[in-house]
Amino acid sequence: MPDAIDQVLHGAVDLHCHSGPSPMPRRIDHVEAARQAEAAGFRAILVKCHYHSTVFDVLAMRNELAPISTQVFGGVALNSQVGGLNPHAVDLNLKMGGRMIWFPTISSGAHLDNSERDPHVREHFVPRGIRQSDLVDILDDRGELRPEVPEILDLAKEAGALVSAGHMAPDRTLAMLTEAHRRGLTRLIVSHPNYVLNAGTGDVQKFVALGAVIEHCVIMYDDEERFFPFQTLLDWIDLIGPEHTSLGSDLGQVGNPLPMDAFRRVVGRLLDSGISERDVRTMIVDNPTRLLGLDS
Repeated sequence: MPDAIDQVLHGAVDLHCHSGPSPMPRRIDHVEAARQAEAAGFRAILVKCHYHSTVFDVLAMRNELAPISTQVFGGVALNSQVGGLNPHAVDLNLKMGGRMIWFPTISSGAHLDNSERDPHVREHFVPRGIRQSDLVDILDDRGELRPEVPEILDLAKEAGALVSAGHMAPDRTLAMLTEAHRRGLTRLIVSHPNYVLNAGTGDVQKFVALGAVIEHCVIMYDDEERFFPFQTLLDWIDLIGPEHTSLGSDLGQVGNPLPMDAFRRVVGRLLDSGISERDVRTMIVDNPTRLLGLDS
């Protein structure tokens, strides 16, 4: 099985790596994340921070990253820390090489509601005593999309960037995806639908119909005591098919497994569960490669 796992992982892409620097404690920085990904045969990783654009992190580390064959990309999350729905932040991110625009994560209504119910979550996302995120909503008081949303989508489309629904609730995610689909965007992703978002199967089917790939995070199935039973992942894959599914690590934090270790365990369990090597590679190689525009 180890040889089979190595073979399946070759050329994989992790679109959800939480390496550092970050206000939140990290086990590894972007350089070490790239080294470990290279050792596992990964083609690329995309590094994420809820608080700042990671594009400049990658540029600052480019000399250290240059000898590493695994490519490292960054993006920007549209939380209050960067001005929320800020077309200037998006434009700067994309012009400097960014590949991902996350709509609000820790500033979304769904995330803030979750934080209000769970003191541990609330404390976790205000590291170093930084200010609590303000709400960033893509809808105005009348329930209409704010004008910045189509502007941001057009910037992403022009740059060929990937757009994520962040941590927005299903209704907001659907509104954004509907507008993105109308504008012809084809690189769209919705992450961990059953975590924070609380999206149901019907919601997810609507997201997929609008062209979104559904990303499931290996951390949530590597540790069943903290998150979800492994069968839940199999059920999601069965619902929409590997062709609409991607796997990301959502790892790099202190206190959690390393991204590549969790990838290996979850891929091994997928193979043991009867998912074919071809279908696993669709989820960890083909789909994220297309979304990141590496073969365009």
